[in-house]
Amino acid sequence: MGDGRRLNWDRGDFALPETSSRQDRVVVIGGGLSGLTVAHRIVERAKQARKAVEVVLLEAKDRIGGAIWTNRGDGFTLEGGADSFITNKPWGVDLCRELGLEDQLISPDAQHRRSFVVRQGRLVPVPEGFVLMAPNRLGPILTTPILSVRGKLRMLMDLILPRRDRDEQGDESLASFVKRRLGREALERLVQPLVGGIYTADPNELSLRATLPQFIAMENEHRSLILGALRQARAARSTERFASGARYGLFVTLADGMDTLPRTLAAALPDGTIRTSTPVRRIHRPDSISPWRVELLSGLPIEASAVVLATEAHASARLVDGFDSDLALQLRSIPYASSVIVNVAYRRDQVAHPLDGFGAVVPAIEGRSILAVSFLSVKFPGRAPAGKVLLRVFVGGATQPDLYECDDTRIGQIVRQELGDLLGTFGDPLFMQVGRHPRAMPQYTLGHIDRVGAIRERLSRHPRLIMTGNAFDGVGIPDCIRGAKAAADSAFNALADPAATAAA
Repeated sequence: MGDGRRLNWDRGDFALPETSSRQDRVVVIGGGLSGLTVAHRIVERAKQARKAVEVVLLEAKDRIGGAIWTNRGDGFTLEGGADSFITNKPWGVDLCRELGLEDQLISPDAQHRRSFVVRQGRLVPVPEGFVLMAPNRLGPILTTPILSVRGKLRMLMDLILPRRDRDEQGDESLASFVKRRLGREALERLVQPLVGGIYTADPNELSLRATLPQFIAMENEHRSLILGALRQARAARSTERFASGARYGLFVTLADGMDTLPRTLAAALPDGTIRTSTPVRRIHRPDSISPWRVELLSGLPIEASAVVLATEAHASARLVDGFDSDLALQLRSIPYASSVIVNVAYRRDQVAHPLDGFGAVVPAIEGRSILAVSFLSVKFPGRAPAGKVLLRVFVGGATQPDLYECDDTRIGQIVRQELGDLLGTFGDPLFMQVGRHPRAMPQYTLGHIDRVGAIRERLSRHPRLIMTGNAFDGVGIPDCIRGAKAAADSAFNALADPAATAAA
């Protein structure tokens, strides 16, 4: 983490001096993973180019990491945000390599590599080979108790249904796509809970083109999702026979906890780069040739050659409202959902379920008050001491927004009741920790790509103002890293081009 000077500056009467022709300054607003990645990338590029660039990162909270935070104690490792990230998008693993963290990457325990879906109050294994909305094996689909005979027959109709007319290929909701290809039962019993675990979203509102475009491509290329998945699985098995180098599962985490990534990014920055507990009031630019001015809630303003906003879209809207209300309105058009993540621990003998998987997702049609539960100490055994169980329960999201408003006591009651029903837990838990993420998950609803395009077009009118974050091109950790690096490159390149206008 570094010493106190790195993260807590005295903000009283301190102000950075005006920029000069000898040194550019880039101000990054937001100290989550995106903002830290931007700052790190600019610092590294400046070193390589032997260019004097000062980077200042401002974070309103008293800590860095944003939605990623890890608590440790009594042998437990608690994740308040993401507990892992996917590897088939390479940017997360690549950044870990850059930071010297590759040897700390660990895959989930192979012993129980499966998940469950709740069906009439029971945990039933997700059919082997079913990935989000396409099965790459037919046997498990035909034998699963999750779907009725009628539901299975309707899913198999995907094999003979025509592809969508190309003339009609506008933005389609995820729910519409799945019902058209696989049927309503497959949507309600399998796809909705699996995708909901990623986006905490209503599939009737979710844009397929913005979230899972690979399935549009699969329909276009193979006509049938099932045929496409079967062919891709065969190709993947063939490729694996000749693959070399490090191999990971689909997900990885960091051995000492996910906050190792933002902490390592912060430690790699020059002393004095990061200022926590430093909320920004607004940004503005008097004219097209003047530096940007970043006004703080406390302290003198900071002048900047370029500004990168790495905050939620609604927070960025507040910062730009004073000089471009249309841009602010466009940013506010991206909806957000709030969620609660509850870490709860039991003795192993307090849990009746064998916990022979990584967790369970809960279809909305079940009418329950949780979205999912992750068996974290099974998924990553080092996360809890021997004889103890660590679970992560997800509550709220776009489909159950009212539950987010419950106080911690009520949330605890909900979690204990649901775990008792589904896993057979009993007695008082060893502890329970409630973590809240207010308006943190952007909803990629219908028209999202067009909204993002309009934001970027409007943003291009403001030279050296760049935005990045999970509101634009993906909500996952690798997506945020990719977007942040692109934003950093845009900011760095714009320093050499006074007329440059870039939106990452």
